[in-house]
Amino acid sequence: MKALVTALLVMLALAGCYREKRQFEPPGAAASAPDPTRATSLRPGAVDPVQPGVTAASQAANYEENAYAVNQGKRLFRWYNCNGCHGQGGGGMGPALMDAKWFYGSRPADIFATITEGRPNGMPAFGGRIPEDQIWQLAAYVRSLSGQLRKDVAPSRADGMAGAAPENERDREQPVAANPAPSSPKP
Repeated sequence: MKALVTALLVMLALAGCYREKRQFEPPGAAASAPDPTRATSLRPGAVDPVQPGVTAASQAANYEENAYAVNQGKRLFRWYNCNGCHGQGGGGMGPALMDAKWFYGSRPADIFATITEGRPNGMPAFGGRIPEDQIWQLAAYVRSLSGQLRKDVAPSRADGMAGAAPENERDREQPVAANPAPSSPKP
């Protein structure tokens, strides 16, 4: 009986380790090399033609529930110089990523589409240049900047001497759709 209880406890402990799971291989066989036709296939509600059971929502959950993937997104954010325009998430030439305003949507699939396809007036398209799994990691990290992820799923501390509060300590911002086009004056 004692061995059964011990085995059950070990199985429960192993089941709870997904939050820190390190995924060294990109999900799916086709995700290892960028494919421009596949990079834009995962839209909200769309089904991946290579992996029929995979939707954008299920793919995002794989990354947003994993602290290692979010930490990788933080590393990639710095490596791809996203902070050059977005100023560590606080804004600069590019929009702030820490506030509640989201010009093109706050859902993971919306952020994925923004990174993949780019946006007018400055955001370049990275589809076909960055592997799909890295785009999902970046999207998960971007959502963590405004407190959209669970508190126990957060990237590791920053390497700088001083900086903003850790991502998991920030208050959750309620996403608000912002109008990207300036409104015309009323006559």
